[in-house]
Amino acid sequence: MDDRVILHVDMDAFFASVEVLDDPSLAGKPVIVGGSGQRGVVAACTYEARRFGVHSAMPSTVARRLCPHAIFLDGRYHRYVEESAKLHAVFDAVTPLVEGISLDEAFLDVSGALRLLGDGPAIARLIRAQVADQLGLSCSVGVATTKFVAKLASEQAKPVADLHGVRPGRGVFVVEPGEELDFLHPLPIRALWGVGPATGRRLDAIGVRTIGDLAALPSGSLERLLGTAQGSHLAALARGHDLRPVVPDREAKSIGHEETFPTDLRDGQVLAQHLARMVDAVSTHVRDAGLSARTVTVKIRFGDFTMVTRSHSVAVPIDAAPAVGAVARTLLESVDVSAGIRLLGVSLSGFTGTGAGVQLSLLGDEDPGPEGSRASGPDWSATDGTVERLQQSWSGVTDAVDDIRSRFGRASVGPASLMGRDGLRVRERGDAQWGPQAVPGPEGSDGEASVPGADAGARDPAASDSTARTEPTGEADGAG
Repeated sequence: MDDRVILHVDMDAFFASVEVLDDPSLAGKPVIVGGSGQRGVVAACTYEARRFGVHSAMPSTVARRLCPHAIFLDGRYHRYVEESAKLHAVFDAVTPLVEGISLDEAFLDVSGALRLLGDGPAIARLIRAQVADQLGLSCSVGVATTKFVAKLASEQAKPVADLHGVRPGRGVFVVEPGEELDFLHPLPIRALWGVGPATGRRLDAIGVRTIGDLAALPSGSLERLLGTAQGSHLAALARGHDLRPVVPDREAKSIGHEETFPTDLRDGQVLAQHLARMVDAVSTHVRDAGLSARTVTVKIRFGDFTMVTRSHSVAVPIDAAPAVGAVARTLLESVDVSAGIRLLGVSLSGFTGTGAGVQLSLLGDEDPGPEGSRASGPDWSATDGTVERLQQSWSGVTDAVDDIRSRFGRASVGPASLMGRDGLRVRERGDAQWGPQAVPGPEGSDGEASVPGADAGARDPAASDSTARTEPTGEADGAG
């Protein structure tokens, strides 16, 4: 393990930095990217905003209180994807062993590039220079023999923001082979992957404050406290053991979209329209990835934050929006929405490659579908037959739709149900990624983006919903 050289590269305040790159007048100012409405969350912010305690995943209302003079931007997901592609081109020029974690961070195994490019720190500095030259952005790099230690090392390389100002970070932080425990053991226990608030409280109750404290515990004691799997996992990390390789081209387990509404929705027709937009978007995303799916899942969060999910697996892989929509609508209709829906989402999973053999049912509507599919909820026999026919009849149509959109844009063609006064209301990747946006109110106050059919429901200004991502898409750890 000591002969491996692993880098963890993490962009500095990526989304906010891209906004400053495109608008240099924002340089040196507290900029916050995310959902600016009452139910929005912070996606990223400049270090000038972090001075006041703002951080990613924080409710936007809290961020406004901490930094009232901040500049809120709704975010432009397509721009972050564009810059991420440039970033990964830099990585790919160094090594083929690149494991993307999100748009703005990745692990690189550069063990095979040492003879050509120099040692780990030299390669880290090379990457930082190329990112600055080709993207005009900055990144921080951790160098170590394991993924876990490299991740923590990159955090030590970050800029520092406090009430005294913003100080540049080291840029590159190296943990030499054999020095892993000296680096790890003084760190707080929350630095360990897998230690969240609940586990942290349990460890705190027995006097475990640092990674070193945890490493000193007998493995049996930790397993009795946390369970065998989690206890053994944390014990190994605390002792510097992490044999996981850098795995390029990780396959997505699910692809989906979800949206938090400014006010709770109870109108089934309005919810169905929102669902249609998400189905169209997720179906397109799946086809773009060269996949088709067997399982459709609908996620619902009510105004009181209780959540339910409904899933159904079909006998044939599907990627056409009408086929996906037939399943998603049935799932939505199986839920009583009278209490008011705060968040709605749809996702696809159980992937196969596009073009995989499809055996259509010979029984039509009498086909009972996958085993257990009718154990509860609606009778799926008729829906499954409809889904098969829709997938078969629409497969050629979706190819034509995708070709038109690739030439003229996403809003050039789409379902008639999405047509509004301003044209097609298609959902782009990243729309409402961090909650609803604020819009100017009647007298200059900030209101909420309007939603047809919305009715006043339970509103918790301090609450937020983070968007579940189907692929790494953002500054998930908030370190930025």
